[in-house]
Amino acid sequence: MPWLQLRLNATADTAEKVGDLMSACGALSVTFLDSKDNPVFEPMPGETRLWGETDVMGLWDAEADMDIVVSYLQMHGGLTKGQRYKLEPLEDKDWEREWMDNFHPMQFGERLWICPSWRDAPAADAVNVILDPGLAFGTGTHPTTALCLQWLDSLDLTDKTVIDFGCGSGILAVAALKLGAKSAIGIDIDPQAILASRDNAERNGVSDKLSLYLPDEQPADLKADVVVANILAGPLRELAPLICRLPLPGGHLALSGVLESQAEEVASAYQSHINLDPICQKEEWARISGIAK
Repeated sequence: MPWLQLRLNATADTAEKVGDLMSACGALSVTFLDSKDNPVFEPMPGETRLWGETDVMGLWDAEADMDIVVSYLQMHGGLTKGQRYKLEPLEDKDWEREWMDNFHPMQFGERLWICPSWRDAPAADAVNVILDPGLAFGTGTHPTTALCLQWLDSLDLTDKTVIDFGCGSGILAVAALKLGAKSAIGIDIDPQAILASRDNAERNGVSDKLSLYLPDEQPADLKADVVVANILAGPLRELAPLICRLPLPGGHLALSGVLESQAEEVASAYQSHINLDPICQKEEWARISGIAK
């Protein structure tokens, strides 16, 4: 069946209210989209984090009386007088199939491929990680994940131990194990990430080599040959004293989830403990890496 989509702009303070009003007047789904294309990763459990400028999109079936919907939003403060909005028809599609068709195998570095389960691996003799998009962050499509995957591919991980700090889907830990690491440890604040990481490790046949912890459960003396943290600039700065203790002397450390404009400030929080490499960039994002002193 065809659909009608109503799209209007809101602020971080008003977006959730607008979404609730859309649901109250019959929206079949409500989606929040950053109107400035500024992604937000890994909100705290139970937190709904919205962008500074947010487009709110509601979906109705084609028979809905949208004049009534617009009047309802105006009456209850979801749409101010004179505020512009966009109403457009959407053709009926097999949305799940279209989404699957647009997610394809991706190569990182020389050996590593991330492949969805419904696609054939492009190179049978490559290092292939089978991973489907899910509730936890990390599929390889974002530049920060790509930067970390390329870095892992560049290392000799044979018989190494790896810590994936802020593991999300477990993509980095699983990739490290498939690249030859002896064992890996994933840490995340979100129980959903722990479940997703465990599922992805089982799918790739490496679950016996992966240990997973919430922060308050991780061993106090945790150390590894390789540490990667793909989170956010703020937590990376705040957690620098903790993260700096994780790599063994001479071990490798990589940090991402950082905008290029934030990289120098984040790097400064680590320079007393890490011999830093030149900052690596992909689009507007950055990766900071180096060797533990």
